[in-house]
Amino acid sequence: MKQQLKIYYTSDVHGYLFPTNYADTQEKNMGLLKCIPNFQKDENTLLIDGGDMLQGSALATYCQAHPEEGFPQAKALNHAGYDFVTLGNHDVNYGTSYLYQYLDALDATCVCENLLDAKSQTKKFPWAIKTLANGLKVGIVGVVTDYINVWEKAENIKDVTVSDPFTAAKQALEEVKSQVDLTICIYHGGFERDVKTSTILSKTSENIGYKICEELDFDLLLTGHQHLLIEGQLLHGTYIVQPSSNALNYFEINIEKIQNNIEITSTVGKPNTAPESNLMDELQPLETKVQEWLDQAIGQLNTDALAEDKLEMALYGSPVIELIGAVQLQASKAQITVVSLANTSPGFHKDVTMRDVIATYPYTNQLITLKITGAQLKQVVDKNADYFSLNEQNEVAISPSYLYPKIEHYHFDFFVGIEYTIDLCQKAGKRVTALRYKNQLIKDNDEFTIALSDYRASGGGGFKTYLECPVIDEGAEEIVGLIIDYIQSQEEIVVPKNMHYKINHSRDHEL
Repeated sequence: MKQQLKIYYTSDVHGYLFPTNYADTQEKNMGLLKCIPNFQKDENTLLIDGGDMLQGSALATYCQAHPEEGFPQAKALNHAGYDFVTLGNHDVNYGTSYLYQYLDALDATCVCENLLDAKSQTKKFPWAIKTLANGLKVGIVGVVTDYINVWEKAENIKDVTVSDPFTAAKQALEEVKSQVDLTICIYHGGFERDVKTSTILSKTSENIGYKICEELDFDLLLTGHQHLLIEGQLLHGTYIVQPSSNALNYFEINIEKIQNNIEITSTVGKPNTAPESNLMDELQPLETKVQEWLDQAIGQLNTDALAEDKLEMALYGSPVIELIGAVQLQASKAQITVVSLANTSPGFHKDVTMRDVIATYPYTNQLITLKITGAQLKQVVDKNADYFSLNEQNEVAISPSYLYPKIEHYHFDFFVGIEYTIDLCQKAGKRVTALRYKNQLIKDNDEFTIALSDYRASGGGGFKTYLECPVIDEGAEEIVGLIIDYIQSQEEIVVPKNMHYKINHSRDHEL
């Protein structure tokens, strides 16, 4: 007997429903509304999403600030007929109460095996079995990266426990396997090894997709989180896929079971059709409000502060960094501040709009102030130099580890308030050849206050030194709000020039 199943899989949509990236008003080939018309659903088809739906786009930000608008994400998924979702790490950025409201508005079943009730330690979203019209029984298990515990504000997850995803997935597989014909794990996480060469990419537990394939025997592993397009392939007997972010693509997966033999194939789908018209009409009034909100002028600068090429900015600085650094120094009253940009951050025009701010700083991060010693400061500045590599011609490039398996420009920091020199010809740990504060050499036992995002303060990006630093001020406002307040505080903001550093890749060690 032949039984067939078709799956349409999306992940890391981040609230990008409409065909726009919100940096401008040009229509793009992206967005869930352009994907949905391609989903041909019948009684033997499943629609699945891998999480990170509630945060990221200007639409998502606007809806969180205007709860009366509800959840357009849920409307889109309901209209398409999604069957199952799991949760992503960014889905708790606004707290679990907001998440639960979204799930209440959603018709799909949420499966997230390692999200437990904090008091009872029981599963909040356990595995499920779906029996198709053709009789095929499918076991659906969901898990999310437990790095939520590292990154997220404690108050946002105070009523839940995020347990080890591997242990949770293993137990769920043992429970469900004997009851079904096919097992699927939806994992909001990626791969710690290159799926082609098995080369180790990360030694943390943030991504454990390779381990899941190597040690467990799910038939299909649907991954996400890394925003890396991984086309369908077998890995240790488990078929794997991973779509890009922001609904730039999706997967159409075809599964055929003949007796005990399972064949899985897949294709990458593109959002290249016209948006779904009825849903577009229903949500357009909200999208119009978002676009009008983004075009609001909020202040004026004395000059443009636009972002440029990532490597050029890292080597020589940028006005957009200068401006955000000034914001963070004023808000925190710290001596030093740390600024990092998203992978895509266009910067600020002279006439600043809300679009400039939201597009340039899309995070929900808060500003935290720590106490840091001179020795610790030197450690983090040296660690930051991992971003650079030298080729055979002694030319500086961005280190491949920041580009693959996931693009991570946001893990490069700009240190505002100190002067320093990095020598890329030296070994790691010895690359900081000069370090000064107000023209004075910094000694190991000197102490400073340093302001940075709560994400970086939590050790995000491998900056574990910050975990050793005492907290002076936990902060109360999001950095994006501080940027808006700063720009609105004067008739014209003068973009400062307070960054002083040098990246050497020769034998010149002078600051």
